[in-house]
Amino acid sequence: MAHQHIYDKNGKQICCTETEKIYKDAQAEELIVEKEHAHVHSDDDGHGHDHSHSEGSLAQMFIPGIISFVLLMVALYLDHFLKPAWFSEYVRLGWYIAAYLPVGLPVLKDAFISIKSGGIFSEFFLMGIATIGAFSIGEYPEGVAVMLFYSVGEVLQTMAVKRAKTNIKSLLDQRPEEVTIIKDNKTEILKAEKVTIGDIIQLKPGEKLGLDGTLISEKASFNTSALTGESIPDSKIKGDAVLAGMINLNTVAQVEVTTAFLDSKLSRILEMVQNATSQKAPTELFIRKFAKIYTPIVVFLALGICLLPYFFVSDYQFENWLYRALVFLVISCPCALLISIPLGYFGGIGAASKNGILFKGSNFLDVLSTIQNVVMDKTGTLTEGVFKVQEVVFKPDFNQNEILEMVNALESHSTHPIATAVQNFVGPVNSTIKIENIEEIPGHGLKGIVAGKELLVGNFKLMDQFSIDHSVDTQKIIHTVIAVAYDSNFVGYLTIADSIKSDAKKTVELLNKLKIKVTMLSGDKTTVVQDVAQQLGIKNSFGDLLPEDKVNKIKEIKARQETVAFVGDGVNDAPVVALSDVGIAMGGLGSDATIETADVVIQDDQPSKIPMAINIGKQTKKIVWQNIMLAFGVKVIVLILGAGGIATMWEAVFADVGVALLAILNAVRIQRMNFSRS
Repeated sequence: MAHQHIYDKNGKQICCTETEKIYKDAQAEELIVEKEHAHVHSDDDGHGHDHSHSEGSLAQMFIPGIISFVLLMVALYLDHFLKPAWFSEYVRLGWYIAAYLPVGLPVLKDAFISIKSGGIFSEFFLMGIATIGAFSIGEYPEGVAVMLFYSVGEVLQTMAVKRAKTNIKSLLDQRPEEVTIIKDNKTEILKAEKVTIGDIIQLKPGEKLGLDGTLISEKASFNTSALTGESIPDSKIKGDAVLAGMINLNTVAQVEVTTAFLDSKLSRILEMVQNATSQKAPTELFIRKFAKIYTPIVVFLALGICLLPYFFVSDYQFENWLYRALVFLVISCPCALLISIPLGYFGGIGAASKNGILFKGSNFLDVLSTIQNVVMDKTGTLTEGVFKVQEVVFKPDFNQNEILEMVNALESHSTHPIATAVQNFVGPVNSTIKIENIEEIPGHGLKGIVAGKELLVGNFKLMDQFSIDHSVDTQKIIHTVIAVAYDSNFVGYLTIADSIKSDAKKTVELLNKLKIKVTMLSGDKTTVVQDVAQQLGIKNSFGDLLPEDKVNKIKEIKARQETVAFVGDGVNDAPVVALSDVGIAMGGLGSDATIETADVVIQDDQPSKIPMAINIGKQTKKIVWQNIMLAFGVKVIVLILGAGGIATMWEAVFADVGVALLAILNAVRIQRMNFSRS
């Protein structure tokens, strides 16, 4: 049966487990919420969240513990030093109950709510029966101490979770609350969420842009680190898109708003990262399922420890074996695992976001950590995707300028980088040229009708498909070729070339170092692909591929029972992305579609972020398993000692609260790691 959250009459969630309580108090419910219930509210969205712990001061959070600690210390002083006659029997019991209630009552209340919701074997239940049991056999100080340290540990865990979430939120949510807009030649300061599309923002040097827009100043330079993790200045000219979170570096700039505050790129990135934890990693799902089985088993084992020795031990004493059983219960609490593991994955997602890498779920961190193959598209991934025309080789009986203008007009209907190269070479599209029946033939090129005659622009496969005779030896041409035919006659071809990205070679070297097989696939001609592969040191490369050919190559890898990540633009290669274990999109900074399509988004187009993402996945999984081994190792040792009567309640407290805190400190460590050096 799926877990059901419980709500009071005001719609406020009532926690069922300690994990939920801690994350709720830390305003980090998205860390534990199931995917189908995942929904993130902003702090000022009008929903009445309970901020009782998080909005209070540290003193308020610790007040119950302080009261309990003072009363306990006074009781111990009276018990062991002053020893007054009046401090005995009911007075002594009443004093320890008074010390117990500030920290114990909330736990008992949570246990009752959990039982009502069907969760009998909760952490609250374990602590409740363990401490009440201690009182029943006269171990008042230990009963109070266990509940005191448990409650203080809960507050410390809440603080750790809250700090982890705050670090990530402050890292990502770079949106300024106010912006300066220009109206009627006057400046006015408005709340960012009240700015409407079409308003003009004035951005001074050093200020962050609050909303997405278009630069209407002649030029400006921006720091894009909030979006990409890189502080290298990005120069923009009039008409270029600029995004919320960018910092203006030099002159005063003006930006026309094109997107509402809540729909900005940065807002969507923030929401995506915060929602990412709703897609749980297999390790996390296993631990949560395991805890549901583990806890009731431990309770029955504790009953066995208490009662079974009666049949086998000659000097059986109920109080002695009950004490051992209670110690066993305290140790068994699984909160170290249930809290630290999701926090570890959240930390990994935050570390990736800091470096301009967006994960859509912690499950993809796990998959990337064990990836065996990285298959990359060439254009736009390993190369800049900025083509330039190198030469034009047309037959002399055709008017070169007229044909080029027709080619430019047809290519203007394509979003392929080749179209941009043609336009940059030819110039603005001639509006007098009318093209009809435009058709894009996947993997081949474009077809259209100009002046009643068929115009074909694409690769030589397109020429062969339409039976266009040509005598060009394409194997001798290294660069990418655009063949042209008009009125069923071969006109000639253009050659264009692309430049390799500066960090592409380093990317391949890092992937090889990680013992990951690298394959490059491209629809570009084989000679071009082989030339790029040779420069980068890629052994497996394939060119002249249609979309279905790329799918077949991925299927071949999957048939070897090997995991594969595909890196491309996330849109044109959607079938390949869907087939791969992880789809990685390059260039999420400027494309909404890539964020929707891919599992992982590299925001700044740098291929070197691919091995970085894999390394973050490996480090996250390493930390998660360190916490699992730490928690299980300590608990097993102390459980055995507790069952044997060697460990006391004090060791039990360390095995529970102490280990939980150590695991949490280890989990948040990933957020401070420097992955740029790897």
